[in-house]
Amino acid sequence: MRGMVGFQQQTQVASNQKVEVFVDGTKVLVDPGTTVLQACSLVGAEIPRFCYHERLSIAGNCRMCLVEVERSAKPVASCAMPVYKGMKIKTNSPMTKKAREGVMEFLLVNHPLDCPICDQGGECDLQDQSMAFGSDRSRFTDNAYSGKRAVENKDLGPLVKTILTRCIQCTRCVRFINEIAGIPDLGTTGRGNDLQIGTYVDKFLATELSGNIIDLCPVGALTSKPYAFVARPWETRKTESIDVMDALGSNIVVSHRTGEVMRIIPRQHEVNRSFCTSLNLLLTERLHARTELYHIRFLLFISRTFIEPVKFKQATLQSHTFRCSKTSFYIMFLKYSFT
Repeated sequence: MRGMVGFQQQTQVASNQKVEVFVDGTKVLVDPGTTVLQACSLVGAEIPRFCYHERLSIAGNCRMCLVEVERSAKPVASCAMPVYKGMKIKTNSPMTKKAREGVMEFLLVNHPLDCPICDQGGECDLQDQSMAFGSDRSRFTDNAYSGKRAVENKDLGPLVKTILTRCIQCTRCVRFINEIAGIPDLGTTGRGNDLQIGTYVDKFLATELSGNIIDLCPVGALTSKPYAFVARPWETRKTESIDVMDALGSNIVVSHRTGEVMRIIPRQHEVNRSFCTSLNLLLTERLHARTELYHIRFLLFISRTFIEPVKFKQATLQSHTFRCSKTSFYIMFLKYSFT
């Protein structure tokens, strides 16, 4: 019995020890089980990726994150490969660059040239990575080439616009709907070049988190219907804010232009991680339509000792007083429609 306890203690100590790896000659100490991609990020090495997301399970199907590992005959997928003691990783070797260029070439085989009319233009991962890691020319010289793959678009509801010919099959949307939203409504059919994303029985995504797949999609396959052809990213200004459509207080970024809200996207924060509800998309659509306006009638100032209606100036002064005294307080906005 004592021997078993001693063995368990030794195993626990060994599991808590750091693993020494080398990324482009730089030594870094990481925890056991850390992936190569995570180890590279600790030293600031840029690793391109499409399918990998820190909040989702590892798929390893885009192969864009290939790196060279010493004593390995071929490049390895850094998002799925765990580190081991003494591992030597090369992120900018000729083998790595050639592998990434080949992967990018295959991804662009069936991708349409929709950049001028794509809503993802300007913030598209495929655009950025094709410029950084792709080739400057195409090798297609076959006159009998029949054209790029065409995929039928799916109707996923009033928020998500689908142009699945642009899909690069990263399956971020599938993993999010199954793992985070918790509904097995979105999946893949077919294999290889025939693989398609869609619902199994042609129905809407019945979840209030469905709008997040718009932000998860690294290309323009899934875009926002309310934001379609509204503005380009470089035309808008971005302001950090808090989502008023849920009780969690999700952190969001409001994109606006000339005083008008263009769209609302989630912001990385420990409160909501990387996601928010789809209600903010509906709010944006309502703001665009201008079908209903509201007027704030009065405020209720709520503290531990009293509740009273106040005016704007008085509420501001009381908020400053309570904030300085570190006392909890709330301000309730009561509104009514006048249209």
